[in-house]
Amino acid sequence: MNYKEKINERGQFYAKALHQFLRDMISIPSTSCMEEKVVQRIKREMEQLEFDEIKIDGMGNILGRMGNGKKVIAFDGHIDTVDVGEISNWTFDPFQGKEDDLYIYGRGASDQEGGFASAVYGAKIMKDLDLLNEHTIWVVGTVQEEDCDGLCWQYILSEKVIEPDFVISTEPTALNIYRGQRGRMEIRVDVKGVSSHGSAPERGDNAIYKMANILKELEQLNTTLKNDDFLGKGTLAVSEIFYTSPSRCAVADSCAISIDRRLTVGENEETSIKEIQELPSVKASKAEVTMYRYNRPSYTGYEPDVPCYFPTWVIPKEHKICEDFIRGFEYIFEKKPLLDKWTFSTNGVAIMGMYHVPCIGFGPGREEEAHAPNEKILKSDLVDAAMFYAMVPLVDKGEL
Repeated sequence: MNYKEKINERGQFYAKALHQFLRDMISIPSTSCMEEKVVQRIKREMEQLEFDEIKIDGMGNILGRMGNGKKVIAFDGHIDTVDVGEISNWTFDPFQGKEDDLYIYGRGASDQEGGFASAVYGAKIMKDLDLLNEHTIWVVGTVQEEDCDGLCWQYILSEKVIEPDFVISTEPTALNIYRGQRGRMEIRVDVKGVSSHGSAPERGDNAIYKMANILKELEQLNTTLKNDDFLGKGTLAVSEIFYTSPSRCAVADSCAISIDRRLTVGENEETSIKEIQELPSVKASKAEVTMYRYNRPSYTGYEPDVPCYFPTWVIPKEHKICEDFIRGFEYIFEKKPLLDKWTFSTNGVAIMGMYHVPCIGFGPGREEEAHAPNEKILKSDLVDAAMFYAMVPLVDKGEL
């Protein structure tokens, strides 16, 4: 059977509906913890497309099922977005869902409601073409990823909402195949001082000066972090600084910083905390080094409390899923794919990093559009992604 021709025909048939679905999602602001309205819009789309089962879990993730086979495959797409930032940097309304011949524009187009929309229609194509005899497909719209990547899948997997054999992340890959990412963690360093009047600073102990020494050593530490041939180098960036002082005419009695720590292979929460604790300036100032925790309630009222640690993960290029995806890509697109990794973080930190469920990435959209003003996505990429997703059951069971 010429599967490619049939999948392509279905993809083109659904193109306008897919584009409109994404425009509708973009038109509904859905920052982290504010996703309820977009979840309801997704539910209506899944009902219209005759998903076999639709459920919203206790955290607020929406899951749609097609098929009832033994092999369970999940498609992950987070449906929350970051905010728009400085609105004057946008040349159009970020929630209009603007469309022209080539692109759909707006917040969430690439990051990453576009990939989710393609997965919804990819599942519909599978059902239309009767490709699901041996598979169960779950299309999962996850919440709070922008706030706390992987939290949604910590909930799904720990509560056994579904138990997939493997997961496909629909985060933007520019239609390339991604097999990993650096991890990350959010660290805080606190130092204490003693205030005094600013006219006599020698009477106090200035916490800002203590922190200045720590900052210099952190800048140097960043240059010595581990490197991996595939994922690249671990990094450290000071992202925030705080202080307390009785007034602008007084010596600061405390100072704190936040650190964005990106983790390559061989780095983890213990090694990263320890290397900061061992800095001479940290020891001398008796600074406290801790990891942030995330506890912001979801829109359903679910109250998490998790450390802000998101592990590194890589799926080997020799893994069956990688080999299957390469073969499927060559079948659909008639060229060789780029096998690469994300620069940023994804829900894979929980799926594979914490729970060791195999995960691989393929999505429309481009990383450079993420969190940027004037965000957009190619309409043709949306359809191409849906067609590629529809092919997954076939390649998994070796029919291509």
